[in-house]
Amino acid sequence: MPIKIPDQLPALDILGDENIFVMSEYRAINQDIRPMKVAILNLMPNKIETEVQILRMLSNTPLQVNIDLIRIHNEASKNTPKEHLENFYRLFDDVKNEQYDGLIITGAPLALLDYSEVTFWDKICQVFDWAEKNVTSTMFSCWAAHAALYYHYGINRHLRPKKLSGIFKHFPTDSKELLTRGFDESFNVPHSRYGYIDKADYLSVPHIKVLAESKQAGVYLAASKNKQQVYLTGHPEYDTTTLHDEYLRDLNALTTEAKMPENYYQENNANSTPKNSWRSHGSLLFTNWLNYYVYQITPYQLGTKSIKTVHP
Repeated sequence: MPIKIPDQLPALDILGDENIFVMSEYRAINQDIRPMKVAILNLMPNKIETEVQILRMLSNTPLQVNIDLIRIHNEASKNTPKEHLENFYRLFDDVKNEQYDGLIITGAPLALLDYSEVTFWDKICQVFDWAEKNVTSTMFSCWAAHAALYYHYGINRHLRPKKLSGIFKHFPTDSKELLTRGFDESFNVPHSRYGYIDKADYLSVPHIKVLAESKQAGVYLAASKNKQQVYLTGHPEYDTTTLHDEYLRDLNALTTEAKMPENYYQENNANSTPKNSWRSHGSLLFTNWLNYYVYQITPYQLGTKSIKTVHP
């Protein structure tokens, strides 16, 4: 089964053109099954681009997945049309009394800000607390992963003097781990971030297990042992040209010292066309998450009481 998304969402046509199986809302109402209910809390400025990237990752499973797009506040976005937000997004305050099988919280361009300086920090902390009681499994991506680790366990990130940007080789740490089931012995992942958390800090929390790492990029994937929290520091959802677009943006920013992404351009020539070497593992990661961390353990009847039986 595919993911189910609203009929007029731009991602529907984009993914259809890529031969990715998606189901319109109209067709899905005739399916007599219990679909997975997954929310995407999108913190990125360009929400449409991020929607397409994440929905692409969720599309290759045999499960039908109903998607709710959520935003944390109703402030205007300079990179996303107001009409798009009003038509396709729900405010967190409007869904906080609901339950979900899965939740994905995206990264945000807030790498150089202290958490106390983030304008919606109090609200995102409410989301973290809400997810503990109302979501079977939550995937925190990039900035959200660091923020959640800080909020839940007091683990603070460190900042590099220059942004880590490029494609890096990674290695699974446990051949029997369900989240990395089917992974090759090594696999590529894009990274684009200043922040990092030392492996020793992850290991200091008995509740957390490191699942994949890189010699250059550090810990990439970690999860709580009860499967309720997944921490992802890379960007397996990135399009082929996303790092290139970010590099051009940094070159044009007068206050940013641009750094060419590593292991990305052919022969380190920024005029060459990059090749995607990470999409298959990215899709497999999201498929494994939906299957083993959500579908296999989520209660049939969603509710705070039933989720509590899964995560007492």
